[in-house]
Amino acid sequence: MPGNIKNLLICDLTQSYAPRGGGGVSTYLKEKRRHVLSRTNHRLPQIVPGPVDKVTENGRHIWVEIGAEQVRGSPNYRFILRTGAVREVLEKYRPDVIESLCPWVLPWTAINYRRANPGTALVAGYHTDFPNVHIHRVSTELFGKVIADGLRWLSVGYAEVTYREFDRVYTLGSEMRDLLVQYSINHVDVLALGVDTDLFDPARRDPQLRTRLGLAGEGPLLIYAGRIDNEKRAATLIEMLRRLPPELGAGLVMYGDGKLRERLLAEAGNLPLAMPGFLDDREQLAAALASSDIYVSGMADETFGISVIEAQACGLPVVGVAAGAMIQRVPSELGLLGPVDDAGAMARNVLAIWRGDRRAMGHRARAHVTARFSWERTFTRLIDEVYAAALAKAAERLRNPPQWRSFRSWRRLEEAG
Repeated sequence: MPGNIKNLLICDLTQSYAPRGGGGVSTYLKEKRRHVLSRTNHRLPQIVPGPVDKVTENGRHIWVEIGAEQVRGSPNYRFILRTGAVREVLEKYRPDVIESLCPWVLPWTAINYRRANPGTALVAGYHTDFPNVHIHRVSTELFGKVIADGLRWLSVGYAEVTYREFDRVYTLGSEMRDLLVQYSINHVDVLALGVDTDLFDPARRDPQLRTRLGLAGEGPLLIYAGRIDNEKRAATLIEMLRRLPPELGAGLVMYGDGKLRERLLAEAGNLPLAMPGFLDDREQLAAALASSDIYVSGMADETFGISVIEAQACGLPVVGVAAGAMIQRVPSELGLLGPVDDAGAMARNVLAIWRGDRRAMGHRARAHVTARFSWERTFTRLIDEVYAAALAKAAERLRNPPQWRSFRSWRRLEEAG
């Protein structure tokens, strides 16, 4: 087993999980489970929302679903409000490390547990810049810029108060770490995510995919995998397809579920578009990527881009937008980026790649990912460096408890005596 940290009980805690249509966090949970069980001796409870309370123990892995209501407009997601039920799970398993993977409600369940159990180390994964991506963007559409700016300011204050309580925080890129420093959160590591390059491989190409999807034409088969909603700019991809010349013979397949799926499919009319739904079989997803020609995404707020590096591992050039983590994931030799929400620019970039040396670009993309990203590297660093630093902070807390805690403990002993 790598590293010197042995036999921990590590608990993952998140709202950001869906059994179908789940995004980067769902992939992260699956890959972490695989790494912990195959490469370490640690135990791993993972607490997620579900339709009912349910605990499934399978050796060192413990899958805990907390009954929760569905999120309106996002039928695949649920939101845990029953924090008492989560606290009971924590009290039962007594984790050495709690890793929080979402910003809402549950971080404070972990914080309150740690206040009663100061030897527990708290780690937060800051996977999304929620003050900008969720609060400001959504509230601008609903209420206008002035109110949105105020709500963003409040959410930044919430982030400052919340994440200062954690022993370590990690982000998925240096630009997000710099943003947290602006939020006065300084104990931050950068952790790159990974890709299974044995699974996501150009060798899985299936020349019959296009026929099975019912997409005619001999031009580029464009592919997208992710939620089909406003945050992911799914409508921009449809408009991009509309602007491609019909004689190009392009087709677009969009894998995923989301609140815009049915509407966009209906509005697409006779466009060469397929929306088969969410693929929960990772081998089928890898084969679909390897069987396509160009990966497309209009997502402006990508914090890392797992779907992008999975596509690159399959040998695909990328057409995206010059914003967020896409800038780091797609240097000019691996694809083309344009302005956010500019479907015309995306269409022109598709044409440029298709008419250029796209195969050489795809080979470079595969080599780039193979050399830089692996899940083993991700989780080895997470446990041996990020967790180790958090556990050291917890040990220091036990050696030197805050004065208020020492006074309270002394009064309890005095009253008991």
